[in-house]
Amino acid sequence: MKTVQPIRDPKKITKMKTLLRARGEKYAIMFSLGINSGLRVSDVLNLKVGDVQGKDHITVKEKKTGKNKRFLLNSSLQKELNAYIASSGLSADEYLIQSRKGKNKPISRIQAYRILNEEGHSLNLDEVGTHTMRKTFGYHHYKKYHDVAMLQDIFNHSAPSITLRYIGITDDEKDKSMEDFYL
Repeated sequence: MKTVQPIRDPKKITKMKTLLRARGEKYAIMFSLGINSGLRVSDVLNLKVGDVQGKDHITVKEKKTGKNKRFLLNSSLQKELNAYIASSGLSADEYLIQSRKGKNKPISRIQAYRILNEEGHSLNLDEVGTHTMRKTFGYHHYKKYHDVAMLQDIFNHSAPSITLRYIGITDDEKDKSMEDFYL
């Protein structure tokens, strides 16, 4: 499997949202949910309107781990979700990120990957995939709060070193040390 990286530049995150919105509001919502919750793409795609509409928190049974996880939907994300739901005309029992194929089905992980990867390439980001959303959340959460233990708990990682490596902090630190080193 190809390794993906977080989107470290906030300006590129904004541009990515704009590009995704141009392709379809559902893609922008998928991305926004991913980068603001730390959920895996499989868990984002399985959300139904009723799971998020009018809620402060969502609880998901993580597809990968089978564990129940509770996430806060902050007021900015709630506002974005509510506007999307109102404009899309989706009902509570429908998937939030609808596929055009079949009745009430979410888009596939493959489709999500294609969309994110294509738009990432248009921003000159080479290592973009579905996991980029989760890693972007982790990277910026860590940069803001410097609380690896909190992030480790959010991600259900077994050690802080795994979390730091996962979000690319060690890569950044290695690059910086090499940049600042010259004999």
